[in-house]
Amino acid sequence: MTLRISIPDEPSAAHREAVLAPLRAYNQSQASDPRIQPVVVLLTDKGGAHVGGLWGRCAFDWLFVELLAVTEEHRGANHGRALLEQAESIARANGCIGVWLDTFEFQARGFYEKLGYEVFGTLDDHPVGQKRFFLRKRFS
Repeated sequence: MTLRISIPDEPSAAHREAVLAPLRAYNQSQASDPRIQPVVVLLTDKGGAHVGGLWGRCAFDWLFVELLAVTEEHRGANHGRALLEQAESIARANGCIGVWLDTFEFQARGFYEKLGYEVFGTLDDHPVGQKRFFLRKRFS
């Protein structure tokens, strides 16, 4: 069978699924069901508007935090800590053994380290002249 490479002008969810389906099947054959569970914790003001939150997923016994943000006007009041603590609680309830995430040099490495996270990897020059850090926290 001859295969060819194509590059879609407008990538879609169907394109993503075309890549994900064989990867998912292989991973499950090697490491069992990842038990993927979305984790979303929102920060809401008095008026009901969302002013930040955490977005991630539990998979293969770890919670991956993809996004964590608090609007600038609400920073410094321990909201980020509260979001992470709630997500960690959800992760434990889902049988996870830890949490991992990434952050840029110009973002929040120190914040995560104060909460018990440790760097396990660094990507230099992403963006150029900066670093991206990968951190984890294993539950006791």
